[in-house]
Amino acid sequence: MKSKVTFDTVRKIGITFPDVEDGATYGQAALKVHGKLLACIPSNKSAEPNSVALPIDPEDRAELIAAAPDVYYAPEHYLDYPMVLVRLTRVDEAALRDLLGMAYKYVVSHPKHKRTFRKKAPSKKK
Repeated sequence: MKSKVTFDTVRKIGITFPDVEDGATYGQAALKVHGKLLACIPSNKSAEPNSVALPIDPEDRAELIAAAPDVYYAPEHYLDYPMVLVRLTRVDEAALRDLLGMAYKYVVSHPKHKRTFRKKAPSKKK
């Protein structure tokens, strides 16, 4: 039987990466690297319970969601940010370790998480 994945699992894996520390963001548990967000319990009401938010390249996010929409998602609120949300009840520890590795590489290679600002469809003028 597979073990239940929780934010404690995220923490256990995350702190094995160099310079990762426990922290908080918006009043929720988080992991940070040099003060930059690595993983957190999402606080926006659009996030489903038992999820974790990870910073990730928007192209990688699109691929993850396309490949496994039952595991990965990005509500409207998160689409302007390089973040993917992961349903912890549907991910195993091996996949979570890989995701945290991707997020870690993304965070340490980017000086700051910037809004991605999606291209909006042109407005229809009447």
